[in-house]
Amino acid sequence: MTDLEFLDLAENLLKAVEASCDRINDDDSADIDNQRVGAMVTLVFANRSQIVINLQKPLHEVWLAARSGGYHFKFDSKKWTDTKGQGEFFACLSHDASAQAGCPLVFAA
Repeated sequence: MTDLEFLDLAENLLKAVEASCDRINDDDSADIDNQRVGAMVTLVFANRSQIVINLQKPLHEVWLAARSGGYHFKFDSKKWTDTKGQGEFFACLSHDASAQAGCPLVFAA
């Protein structure tokens, strides 16, 4: 994968995270403040906990940091998958965001 291909795929992922936050804030009682600075999105929950998603261009990875730990995701030609077998990006984000928000949340591509 070239750097440009990575950046296109990763940008689509970050936009999907932002769109999911907008949908969740419109549809649910959960209040997620999402802040984007360059290649990093920070989700801040009502209890002040955070999830940080950022791009690691040299490695062609997307990193996610949550209360449960840190994850590194690579695109496998179909989806973003954790490099240590922890699953698909949006499933992991949904799980961690639900735990930190205290209610079920679904993030999707």
